[in-house]
Amino acid sequence: MSTWEALLIFGGGVLAGIINSMAGGGSLLTVPLLSLAGVEGLLANGTNRVAVLIQNGTSGVGYARKGFGGVAETIPVVVPVMLGGLVGAASVSQIDDQLFERVFGILMIPLLGLALWKPKAEASTKPWPKWLTFAVFFGVGVYAGAIQAGVGIILLLVLSRVGHDLITANAIKTIVIFAVSIVAVIVFVSQGQVRWVPALVLSAGMGLGGYAGSQIAVEGGDKVIKPVLVVSVLALSARMIFQL
Repeated sequence: MSTWEALLIFGGGVLAGIINSMAGGGSLLTVPLLSLAGVEGLLANGTNRVAVLIQNGTSGVGYARKGFGGVAETIPVVVPVMLGGLVGAASVSQIDDQLFERVFGILMIPLLGLALWKPKAEASTKPWPKWLTFAVFFGVGVYAGAIQAGVGIILLLVLSRVGHDLITANAIKTIVIFAVSIVAVIVFVSQGQVRWVPALVLSAGMGLGGYAGSQIAVEGGDKVIKPVLVVSVLALSARMIFQL
């Protein structure tokens, strides 16, 4: 890997880390950058997952230092997501990936609207029953296990609909993805699907960006998070619907 490729991956990693910490979809940037550096296919996916793990770790630290740990709220989310992830991973060979992605790409648009334009407090709906919350996050897990792309955005949108503000939702999302990423990284490393030099460079950039993004999100609140979320959702939806 040349010096300019390393600088490009590091710089892209910083930007992707900020995006992931505030919304999601940073891999839309980092995976193509890894390909430019000669890391393609499963190697790019595995290499990117190492950086995603590091980024969510630094983002989590950043949110925790600002008083948004999200640990207590994470348990009801992480269990169904991980169970759904096992089902999704087991059934992925039986799913039409392109159709599945297009359906999710379309569904994300109205979900974005629901997340951004909530009813006022006095007119808000009752919290979801526990069984529905479990079912919804189980479904998110199935998607994560089968497709994975943009799962951070989907988690953020659903967490927002459950009743969390966007800052707390980001903190919870960060912990959930960190937990899921540990398992994924172990698998990719055991299968030799990680290029360590690009992984370390990208991890440095995404780790820095992840921490910075958490600080920006807490300080700026919804006014800063919402534009990033809108752009991320629309970019991911376009990629899924049109198979870009």
